[in-house]
Amino acid sequence: MHYPAQIETGCNCEDSTELLREELPDWAGGNGMKILIVDDNERMRLLLSRYLDGFGYGEILTAESANQAFKALTPDPEVPASGGVDLILMDINMPGLDGIEACRRIKGDMGFNDVPVIIVTNEEGTEHLKQAFDAGAMDYVKKPFNRLELRVRVESALKLKHALDAQKRVNQLLEEKNLALIDAMENVKILQGLLPVCASCKKIRDVSGDWDSMESYISEHSEAEFTHGICPDCEQKLYPEIHRRLQERGLVR
Repeated sequence: MHYPAQIETGCNCEDSTELLREELPDWAGGNGMKILIVDDNERMRLLLSRYLDGFGYGEILTAESANQAFKALTPDPEVPASGGVDLILMDINMPGLDGIEACRRIKGDMGFNDVPVIIVTNEEGTEHLKQAFDAGAMDYVKKPFNRLELRVRVESALKLKHALDAQKRVNQLLEEKNLALIDAMENVKILQGLLPVCASCKKIRDVSGDWDSMESYISEHSEAEFTHGICPDCEQKLYPEIHRRLQERGLVR
């Protein structure tokens, strides 16, 4: 199996790093990132949507229950997460499935491990927050909202999501490059070590003990290709008259 390749010495880490930079998106303040608001209270959904829109986040989804949020995340619960949502603002107290259990399912069975969840709560105390963090939430905000606090926590969560996405892309690019390198290395053939060569006919003995012509052996064990000609010494020996005429014309020494 032949794989044409050019191998250069030295490290090209700087070139690879520059290539990665070119292929990764810069942080643009969260523009284009999608936020899902989950709250059974319509006024709260509207209020949060207005705040987020005022912060410059234009892609906002809303859901009034955990089950509706699951459908917004992926139409089929059996289908792995596609990564379309970048942040979830989850009310902790909702009828049916509460925000903590919903967070646990989103982070667990549904596979949205890299999507930050911010718990929205009006409860005092820390026990419910501990349960939320254990379920996979990364942060919380309290009602009534402090605009500055909400903005900072949302921005921090989206920066985290952007960094995770960038890291995943870097890992993917490196994996692709590693696979390409492994494939190339598996197909590049190198002649090394001692080669048993017949002193008379110049055939080479291979690992199975067979003797092959030098051309056959080198072609089989390297990427070299042959083109044939005749050297001046052999030309003089085999074709002396032609060699003499070429010398008279100054074409050979």
